[in-house]
Amino acid sequence: MFEMLGISALSFLLVVLITPILIRGLRVLNLTQPIRSELPPDHHAKKGTPLMAGLILFIGVAASLQFYPEPLMIFLCVTFLLFSSIGFMDDLKKAVWQNPSGISGRTKLVLQFAFTATLLIGLFHSFSLKSHISLFGGFQLHLPVYIYILIMLLFVVGSANAINFTDGLDGLLINVAIPTYFFFFLISDKPEVQIFAIIMIGCLLGLFLYNIYPARAFMGDTGSLAIGGSLSILAVIEKVEILIPILFSVYLAEQISVILQVWYFKRTKLRLFRMTPIHFHFSLKYGWSENKIVMVFGFISWASALLCWLIWKFAL
Repeated sequence: MFEMLGISALSFLLVVLITPILIRGLRVLNLTQPIRSELPPDHHAKKGTPLMAGLILFIGVAASLQFYPEPLMIFLCVTFLLFSSIGFMDDLKKAVWQNPSGISGRTKLVLQFAFTATLLIGLFHSFSLKSHISLFGGFQLHLPVYIYILIMLLFVVGSANAINFTDGLDGLLINVAIPTYFFFFLISDKPEVQIFAIIMIGCLLGLFLYNIYPARAFMGDTGSLAIGGSLSILAVIEKVEILIPILFSVYLAEQISVILQVWYFKRTKLRLFRMTPIHFHFSLKYGWSENKIVMVFGFISWASALLCWLIWKFAL
């Protein structure tokens, strides 16, 4: 345990020390964030903030592999890198062409589905993943392998994008993701999962110092998609699919708000929310500051993680 905490603290220090160098490099290369025209006025002041600071999270990947180079750890790091590569391509196009759209949504989805299918098949063939969903009271819902893979394929891609939606305010995703990683650290009996989760917490805490309002750098999809993909795959590995609506409550609220907004507007030509994802609604309708939204959403994430831990311990 103390060794895990030590390597997490080391990752934190490395991120704290190296991130300023990365930020300067991104500025020199002019890899900065373009701002969508429809965003609130205060967001336009963020134009020119360095993008792709999520690259610093590779320190966590390197530390994980150095500390515990076992097959499952390699798998988790590959998952992180694959999803990060999609985000990197998206961020690179945004920064170089100053186009907020990045690569097309279709391209991102095709890559996400392809990578996720490969990862799920790898879990079955190399890590003996079972095609059941754990239910309450020790019961299990057994599914044919291809049905389970299809359901988990939709779950991982959907969850990764929901988590990506959450990265819309300074420090928001980091503040919400840390409790989720901590949940997996608490429940897992796999040292690879524990080490990976605690190291990522250390890295995120280090990056948070530069991403909190007013952000000196944005992690971009390079970081947010990697976080989304890794957290979603951890849920599959730990067989806690039944807890996802609670554990991922903030991420799902962000995603569902977008879906409802589009659906409602198509039917009525009116907006259900002032703006989506829903964190913008609290800013525009209720005048909440970025720091207040980050604090409240982070509290909800911690409460969700605690509730899931209690359910996992006493009901699953």
